[in-house]
Amino acid sequence: MLLGGAVFAQPMPPAHFHHIHLNATNPAAAIDFYSSKFDCEKVKFAGEWDAVWAQKAWILFTKVASAPPSEITSGIWHFGWGAEDMKAAYQKQLDSGTKFDTPITDISDLANFPGFYYAYVDGPDHALIELNTAPHHHLGHVHLLSADPVAAGEWYMKYFGAIRHGKEPPSREPAFYKGYQVGPSMSLESDNINIIIFPKEFAPQAYPGPWKNRTAFDATEGHVVDHIGFSFDNLSDALERMRKDGVKVTQEIRTVLNAKVKFAFVEGPDRVRIELVEGQARKE
Repeated sequence: MLLGGAVFAQPMPPAHFHHIHLNATNPAAAIDFYSSKFDCEKVKFAGEWDAVWAQKAWILFTKVASAPPSEITSGIWHFGWGAEDMKAAYQKQLDSGTKFDTPITDISDLANFPGFYYAYVDGPDHALIELNTAPHHHLGHVHLLSADPVAAGEWYMKYFGAIRHGKEPPSREPAFYKGYQVGPSMSLESDNINIIIFPKEFAPQAYPGPWKNRTAFDATEGHVVDHIGFSFDNLSDALERMRKDGVKVTQEIRTVLNAKVKFAFVEGPDRVRIELVEGQARKE
């Protein structure tokens, strides 16, 4: 588009959060775990592939022969569900035999919300799953790590239409909580999924073992949380706009499941693998 001699790129078409994709040594057992522990259900994706449906998004699984890396060394940290009564939800999980990586913890001062608790479930293949205080009990967020959280957040806003929480410009100043660097940070919304981005500096403080002698993120591909997915009504159009804008395309468009699913892959900030899918996520 031309305006007064200036050239402006066309905005990206509307996008929607589509899925979280996990690598699993036993997908059937993993599906049973998620559908029995959290508010989600076992459903066939595209009518053919066993998966988990969680309100407006999919959780998909690829079977792998050996345990995928689960250490927090990639740009995807964890994902999680909300709980209206966190203490009751935590006790219910304990009573059902759920194992926790981190027990229930009060972080009201960090959240600036009285009575805010969280805990980390040790999921199948050691996927890290958060339960936290929320006004719902649905799949609620994906938490990322980034070398530049502000730039990463703006990237997700630009290409997938994520909406940033807060009216003031994002701060680039470091922020700390009990000795851990938690800022700069970004908090975005894509449909009903909150995308939270913490600084890379948090990782070696919270996970010093895996980060010993490490200075950069691994690619997410192959990790227990392999990638996240967003959808467009017209995949070809969206992919070409991203390509022309310099986004790295890592896999060209393909179809699977008797051509019911059309997809491609791009690389996001911090080597996060991102799948682009044609058509909004819908329960069959």
